[in-house]
Amino acid sequence: MAVAIPTLTPLQETLWLTLCGRALDNRLPHPILGDEMADEIVRAVDYDYEKLHIPSASAIFIAHRAKKLDEIAQRFIARHPDAIGLDLGAGLDSRALRITPPPTADWHDVDFPEVITARQRLLPERARPHDIGADVLDPAWLEALPTDRPAVIVADGLIAFLSEEEMSSLVDRLIGHFPSGEIAFNGYSKFAVWAQKHAAVGKNVVNVAKFPGLDDPREPERWNPRLKLVKEILMTREPEVAEFPTALRLLTRLSAPSAALSRKGNVILHYRF
Repeated sequence: MAVAIPTLTPLQETLWLTLCGRALDNRLPHPILGDEMADEIVRAVDYDYEKLHIPSASAIFIAHRAKKLDEIAQRFIARHPDAIGLDLGAGLDSRALRITPPPTADWHDVDFPEVITARQRLLPERARPHDIGADVLDPAWLEALPTDRPAVIVADGLIAFLSEEEMSSLVDRLIGHFPSGEIAFNGYSKFAVWAQKHAAVGKNVVNVAKFPGLDDPREPERWNPRLKLVKEILMTREPEVAEFPTALRLLTRLSAPSAALSRKGNVILHYRF
């Protein structure tokens, strides 16, 4: 019997794209992320996944960027076992289950209250240590978190649905709240934003997407003087490419030598403050 979840708005429904991408990756012979929980959720909910038109390449890219964000969070918490962890716009992701933070760290998943209700019905408690039901743009939710502990903040896909002013204001508030930390999110070049509007994949994203795209990884440094680029992760150059299916692996490796070409695809932007 399918699990019932609250009615979601078009913006909230975009969570299905990343969830299904991770689930489809899990079904491949050589998954990049291996997110079994995503696969379980997909099978438990009565949802027409085929309308998303997710090819295997897109599923792999979704899983690949999730893995890089996991690694950033894991490395930070290993150095700061008392850290606060935040997943902004978490959707139905079970990142805490994958990164297994120690008891001394506190991991928080932030999303709209309706999405948090869905998380509570679909994810086991160990996959969602602390859920926060709020619009990430509402300053109030942040006030309940400690101000004296380092923070690692990740956002998978969130930036697409914020204007540049909204994203910069959010980053500014986060930096002002915590004494130090790191922020990582997937970047969208201006070409990627244009291509999304003309692709069959993720049509549910197009009507609610707002971010104009950025081509310079140092541009966010202007959002707050404390924000400094750690690394622009060009995914074409990451070791997981060796596990891609043959045709996708060859195409990716052809793009890898060119930063300009690599930026047109999957990119993770990693900053410290």
